[in-house]
Amino acid sequence: MTELEAFTVDLAREAARVSLPFFRSVFTQEDKGAGGVFDPVTEADRAAEAAIRRRIAARYPDHGVIGEEYGEDRPDADHVWVLDPIDGTRAFIAGLPSWTCLIALRHEGRPRVGAIAQPYLDEIFLGGPSGARLLKGGVETPLKTRACAGLAQALISTTDPDLFTPVERDAWIRVRAATRLARLGCDAYAYAMLAAGTIDLVAESGLKVWDWSALVPVIEAAGGQVSDWHGGLPHDGGQILAVGDARLQEPALAALRDAALSRVG
Repeated sequence: MTELEAFTVDLAREAARVSLPFFRSVFTQEDKGAGGVFDPVTEADRAAEAAIRRRIAARYPDHGVIGEEYGEDRPDADHVWVLDPIDGTRAFIAGLPSWTCLIALRHEGRPRVGAIAQPYLDEIFLGGPSGARLLKGGVETPLKTRACAGLAQALISTTDPDLFTPVERDAWIRVRAATRLARLGCDAYAYAMLAAGTIDLVAESGLKVWDWSALVPVIEAAGGQVSDWHGGLPHDGGQILAVGDARLQEPALAALRDAALSRVG
């Protein structure tokens, strides 16, 4: 494990130390959504990100940070940490253990190290130059995506089809109709399961940079691929397609392409 990978694990554990006491407990929350869309944030989100930022500032004061709760600090630095202290806040407030802490380290504009951590289950899915592994109970287990020759055999996921635009929802329905089984409501934990070889494809839209950056190193180091709905690199505000087997990417993109063009246009 490299120094930066080990530090990413330390940050995930610090976030867990701060956030876990709030889970299934009493905490303050507010709705930061607009237009009738419920978008909660809790004191656990803010406390966890603040704790991570303190650790980064103490260890690597020249690194930049982009976080969901406290914004940008030197986002053009060579090394930039991208933080989502609690991805899946709706699951968190519902007491469901599918929320995660997402931590990525971006170098020269691309995520190089990533962690998808689920503190309640004591799981850290880590990806980087040393490979992909699950850290749980003091044991490290290699992560590898599974083989899946075509959509007809695929188990797929998205968080909530209602979050799609109408044309995106139609594209999702086309992908869903071609596959074996779909599971909903997993937030970023679905990407961890893709890296672990139990889910084959995840498609989402409207993600911010802190929603997807940590996923890329984990999935790629486990043998999968992450792109936008055009097949290019993910970008801010993005539509994300993650596949465990490269053979799934092109047929999935064929079903999603019209929706991808509509969002860009």
